This record gives sequence, structure tokens and C-alpha cells, in this order.
Amino acid sequence: MSQLPSSVPVLRRTLKWGWISAGILAVAAAIVGFAIAGGVGAVSGVLGALFAAVFLGITAASILIAVRFDIVAFFGIVLGAWLLKFVIFIVSALLLKNQPWISAPILFLTMIIGVIVSLTVDVVVVAKSRMPYASDVRLPGEDSAGR
Repeated sequence: MSQLPSSVPVLRRTLKWGWISAGILAVAAAIVGFAIAGGVGAVSGVLGALFAAVFLGITAASILIAVRFDIVAFFGIVLGAWLLKFVIFIVSALLLKNQPWISAPILFLTMIIGVIVSLTVDVVVVAKSRMPYASDVRLPGEDSAGR
């Protein structure tokens, strides 16, 4: 009995490499942030990379959960995750706005770099995957075993 192709392994790989790249970004941002603004810069760099990792995790987790449901629930779950990320970002920005232990430019630039790195990881992983253009599709005349 053959199994239909699934996007789950690709998403897991994206999550794994995204978190590895966020860890590397955290180290690099801490070093550069420390060189620019001392301890405040290092904390801001690590925090920016942490935000990038959390946002990546929310997206991947929402898709991994949503693929188990029908198309309407899928888009509802993914859209809900995007809205959750937006709320987390706005609330965090407001709470961290004037904190003396944060360097806003370093935090912001690290978050932007984290988003770019995350998107790059997504593109590379998906481009290197061996997935058909349309997965989980049954052609007319195929039975449930894919024959």
C-alpha cells in the first residue's frame, strides 16, 4: 500500500534548519550587538533572534497542525497563527519600546535579518525537496491506495 506524498517532512526540515539558523543569528547578533552597544546590544541581538525563532515556530507548527484538517480549517488555523504573530509583535513592541535594557535599532535589525534568513531557509528547503507540485491529490480512476 503506497502512501500519498505529504508536506510534513518538508515543514519539519524547514523548522529544524530555521531554528539552527536562528541560533547562529543569536550568536552573531550578540557579538555584533555587544561590539556596538555593550551588554544592552548583546541582549537586544539575542532577543531579536529569539523573536525570529518563535515566529518561525508558530508558522511551521500551525501548518503542521492544520494539514490534518479540511481546507477551510487549514486556512483558519494558518490565518489565526499569522494574527497571533501580529499581536505578539505589536504587544512586544509596545512593551519593549522605551526599556533601558534594549537597543531598539539592534533588536529591530536582528528581527528583520531573522525574517530574511527564515524566508531563505524556507526557499532552499522547499526547492531541494522532491515534492510534486500538487501533493495529497488523487487522480480520477485511482483508488484510496493510489493505484
